Amino acid sequence: MTKKALITGATAGIGQATARLLAKNGYDLIITGRRKERLDALKKELEENSPAKVLTLHFDVRHRNEVDKALSALPEEWKEIDVLVNNAGLAAGLGPLHEGDVDDWEQMIDTNVKGLLYVSRKILPGMVERRKGHVINISSTAGKEVYMNGNVYCATKFAVDALNKAMRLELVDHGVKVTSVNPGFVETEFSLVRFKGDREKAKTPYAGMEPLRAEDIAEVILFVLNRPDHVNINEIIVTPKAQANAFYIHREKK
Repeated sequence: MTKKALITGATAGIGQATARLLAKNGYDLIITGRRKERLDALKKELEENSPAKVLTLHFDVRHRNEVDKALSALPEEWKEIDVLVNNAGLAAGLGPLHEGDVDDWEQMIDTNVKGLLYVSRKILPGMVERRKGHVINISSTAGKEVYMNGNVYCATKFAVDALNKAMRLELVDHGVKVTSVNPGFVETEFSLVRFKGDREKAKTPYAGMEPLRAEDIAEVILFVLNRPDHVNINEIIVTPKAQANAFYIHREKK
């Protein structure tokens, strides 16, 4: 029987790359996101280029009522979800805490922490009842070490790290696997969102080094999912060769 995976934040970056890879490797997909046009385009692409069936759900993980409404109304044939990829997340702004933008803080907390909780709360009971499933939480090296001016973003990813550990403790008796994937620098729309559409600023984090690509993380996710049933990858940290930790990057000089 074909497995079903739900991927949040599937309209770009890691979520989109993961959808493409899983669709070609035996999964039917529920893809979610805020941008309906992108969801519809991805559904069309996946169904034309893979055997996957695709269901789109248009909602913002920050809004509990939207999450509840969408996931409570899943068609019967889509209710048994085997894999949940909690990918939706973002960074907003970059600066010291004492100069921080409170709206940015709330956007990050609502998306990275509360959004993950809202979606997980709807999907986990079914996995527990069926005594099978796999949750993959996309965190960050920023959830392992704090870097300058990343304060609240780092705090949200430290929260994801804690929630990942808590899930694993609480779900192990129910046969549900839990994994945290922690990427370092990945060149996606991440920096463009952080710098509010400023394309020049968005290029600066990747200057003088070769960052990861979204496809690199998708391949890690597929590797994790392809382990034998008795094997669980608790967490995995993935960085570019040039990245030593959350904040030290070797950059080539021009």
